[in-house]
Amino acid sequence: MRVKSEKRELTEADLTPMIDMVFQLIAFFMVLINFTQTEANDHVKLPSSELVKPPEQPIEFPIVLHVGFDGVIYVGGDQYTAETLGTRFRSELAVLRAQGDAGEKEANVIIRAHKDVAAGEVQEIIRVAQEEGLENFALRVKEDLSS
Repeated sequence: MRVKSEKRELTEADLTPMIDMVFQLIAFFMVLINFTQTEANDHVKLPSSELVKPPEQPIEFPIVLHVGFDGVIYVGGDQYTAETLGTRFRSELAVLRAQGDAGEKEANVIIRAHKDVAAGEVQEIIRVAQEEGLENFALRVKEDLSS
């Protein structure tokens, strides 16, 4: 006796609703992302200040420095000391010039120093930046809401 085999057709699932939902979730989380945390670094606990005020205009060409409690300077995931920081400033300025956007006059050095870092170390960072021709500086602090 011969057994008849039936050929079954493969059905394909319609992925359009799932792809649509994925794009909606991506858009949702892009709207909710907190861009202020993108400057955060685990090695830095900012000091508090009652005199803190937001910048008057947006900072267009930032060079963000994170100064840890041990004095190590973090820029873009790399570690520097005050002596080796000049090479990073030169490379950042070279990128700005190559893009044709700005130079040392338009670049802004944002210093996020740990609350226990000595003021002399921050002054040394500013001195190194000034030797490279940088003029605009901003110090980041946390707003003191206790009063």
